[in-house]
Amino acid sequence: MKPEIWKRMGFVIILLFVSDRSVLAQPQQATDNNNQGTVVSSVETTAQTVVYRSDFFDIYQPDTALDIVRQIPGFDLDDGGDSRGFGTAAGNLLINGRRPSSKEDVPSAILGRIPASLVERIELIRGQVRGVDLRGQTVVANIFLREDVPAAVRWDTAVRKHFDVDRLFMNGSVSLSDRWANIDYNVGLFIERNANGENGTEDIFDGADVLVEKRLDGSLETGHEGNGNLRASTWFGETLFQLNTDLNISNGDRTQFSERIPQSSGTTPREVTILDENDNLQFEVGVDAERSLFRDMEGKIILLYFRQDQDTVSSQDTVDQSGNLISIRLADSETITTEGIARMELDWSGMVGHAIQLNFEGTFNALDGSLVQTVDTGTGPVVVDVPGANTRVEEIRWDLLLQDTWTLGKFELDYGLGAEVSRISQSGDADQERDFTFLKPHSVLSYSPDQGVQMQMRVAREVSQLDFNDFISATVFEDDDIALGNPNLRPETTWVAEVSHEKRFGELGVIKLTLFHHWISNVLDLLPITSMFEAPGNIGDGRRWGAELASTLPLAWLGLSGARLDINARWQDSTVVDPVTGVDRVLSGGKGFSGFSRTSNNAFRDDNEYAVIFDFRQDLEEAKVAWGWVIRTRSERMLFNVNDLDIYDEGVEMDAFIETTRWLGVKMRIIGENLTNALQLRDRTVFLGERNLSFVDFRELEKDRDGRRIILQFSGSF
Repeated sequence: MKPEIWKRMGFVIILLFVSDRSVLAQPQQATDNNNQGTVVSSVETTAQTVVYRSDFFDIYQPDTALDIVRQIPGFDLDDGGDSRGFGTAAGNLLINGRRPSSKEDVPSAILGRIPASLVERIELIRGQVRGVDLRGQTVVANIFLREDVPAAVRWDTAVRKHFDVDRLFMNGSVSLSDRWANIDYNVGLFIERNANGENGTEDIFDGADVLVEKRLDGSLETGHEGNGNLRASTWFGETLFQLNTDLNISNGDRTQFSERIPQSSGTTPREVTILDENDNLQFEVGVDAERSLFRDMEGKIILLYFRQDQDTVSSQDTVDQSGNLISIRLADSETITTEGIARMELDWSGMVGHAIQLNFEGTFNALDGSLVQTVDTGTGPVVVDVPGANTRVEEIRWDLLLQDTWTLGKFELDYGLGAEVSRISQSGDADQERDFTFLKPHSVLSYSPDQGVQMQMRVAREVSQLDFNDFISATVFEDDDIALGNPNLRPETTWVAEVSHEKRFGELGVIKLTLFHHWISNVLDLLPITSMFEAPGNIGDGRRWGAELASTLPLAWLGLSGARLDINARWQDSTVVDPVTGVDRVLSGGKGFSGFSRTSNNAFRDDNEYAVIFDFRQDLEEAKVAWGWVIRTRSERMLFNVNDLDIYDEGVEMDAFIETTRWLGVKMRIIGENLTNALQLRDRTVFLGERNLSFVDFRELEKDRDGRRIILQFSGSF
C-alpha cells in the first residue's frame, strides 16, 4: 500500500472522529412486550460496559453464538495468545461471567456449538465489572445464556469445491444443549474430509542472475478429522462445578511434486516428490470448582490435562526423466506433548471502589521427540545423524499475580504485580537444566468522560511462550535443509506501552485507534550456528511501534440500509540488530504462506509493515437475505536465515458470500473464497557464505496460487 493511501486513511479517521454522531448513528430499537407502544433500546452503554440484547443481532439472522459475537461492533474475538500459562489462554471471552477451563477447545469453537436462541444478552466489558478478571485484555465479551430453555440442537454441513483439486472438501457438525438432572451440558461432534492444493512455478537463477532451471510445482493435501467435545456445569450445594473435554483424531497426506527442467545442455530433467503422512491424536480435560468462601470473597480452582501424540513419516523421491531412481530420503518422527495445569483464583470485593484478585498457578509441560532419517542413493539406505532430534524437554513453572482495580468516578486504574519462576530441563541429545525468574507488572488507566468515549493507557511486561519444537531438530525436505533445535532458548520478554481512544456513534458505529510501542528483550529469531546453519535463538534486544485501527461503520447514511463496513488496519515499524551483518533491520515476519482474518488475530499481527481488512455486509431484513465481501492484504514478510533471505508476499485476497433464511428456517450460504486467485510469491536468495556478506550462490523465485474455491453451506437449529 502506497504512503499516500495511508495519508488518505488518516484524513478519513480524523473526519470520523469529529463528525456529528447523528451521521453514523444507526439506532436499533425494540418494543417492550409488557408495555405496548413503549420503545426499549437494544443497546445500553455505561462507562465500563456496552450491553447488547439478543434482538440487536436479529437483523443478522444468526445461527450460533459465534455468529452473534462476530457482529459485535468494534470487537475482535481472540482465541488466545502466546503468553505463558493458562491466564491468557481463554482469550477475551466469558460465558455467564466465567472463562472456559480449556485451552485446545478455543472460544470460537465453543461459541460455534451454542445455538443463537440460547443467547440472552452480551456485555462488552471495557473496565472492572463485578470483579471480572480481564487477564491483560482491554476488552472482553461476556455472553449470558438463557436459563430453563428446552433442549436445542445445532447442526451444519458444507461442501467445498477447489477448482484446482478434483476431490471435494466436506464437513459437518452437530451439537446438543440441554439439562439433565440439574446438569447443564453441551455435547458436540465435528467431522471433516479435507482436500486442498495449489499449483505454481519456480525459477532458479545462478549467482549472475541467469536462469538455470525451471520448476513446475504442485501440492495436494487430503485427510480426515474427527472432533468431539463435552461441556457441563452443575451446582452442588453452593459450589459450581464445570467440566470441559476435547478429543481430536486426524490423519492426512500432503504430496508435493516438482518437475525440474534445467536450462543448459548436458543436464537432464528430474522429478522430485515429497510425501508427508501425519497421524494425530490429542485430548484435553479441564475441571473447575467455584464458590463463595466467605463475605466478599470468592474462590475458584482449575485443573487441566492435555496430551498430543503426533507421528509423521516423510519421504523425498528423486527420479530422472526416464523414471530411474536417483535418491530416496526418509524421515520418521514422533512427538508426544503433555501439559498439566493447576490454578487457584481468589477475588475479594470488600473495599469500596476496589476489586482485589490473587491468582496462583502451577504448570508442567513436556515434549518427547524422536527422529530417524535415512538417505539411499542406490547403494542402500544410510542413517543420517540429525543432532538434537532425539530429546525430551520438560518445564515446571509457578506463577503468582496480585492485582487491584481501583475505580474513581470516570477514572479506573487496573494495576498489579506478577511473578514467575520456572525450570527447563532437557535430556537425550542435549542434557542441561536452567532456571528463570520474571517479574510481570502491569497497569491500565481508563478514562470515560461520557458513555460513548473511552481512553486507555496500558503498560505491562509480557513473557512469551516458548515453543518446545524449537528445542528439537527436524528435516526440511522442500528446502533440502535441516532445522536445528536450540536447547539454550530463553523466553522473549516485552515491555508494552499502548494508548487507545475509542468513540461510539449511536448503537453500531465504533472507531478505536491504538498507538503502541514495544521494547523487546531476548528477541526470538534465527541465530547463526555456523556459516551455513542456524537455529531458533535469542538475538538481542529489539523494538516495534505502530498504530492499529478497529472500526465498525454503519452505511445507512449512504443510502445502504442494513449495511455496515468493518475496517481493521495495522501499521508498524521495528528494529533489531542483525546477528549476521551487525546492522539494524526489521523483525522477521515468519516462514511460509498463511492466510489471515479479522478473527484469527495472530497472523493479522505478524511482524510486517502493514495489514488491512475491509469487511462489508448488508442485511436485507424483510427479504431475509444478506450478502457481503471481505478484502485482505498485507505487506511482504521477511525471514532472515544465516545464509539466505526469504521474502513472502500473499497479494490481495477477496472472499464474498450470499445467504438466506427464507425457507424452513435453514440458513443457506454460498461463499466464494480467494476470488482474486491471489498470487503468492516467495523470493529466496541463497549466499555462498553468510547472508549479505558473501556472493550470491543462487536465487529461487516461487509463484504459487492457492486456487479459487466455492462453498455451499447449510445450517440451522431446532
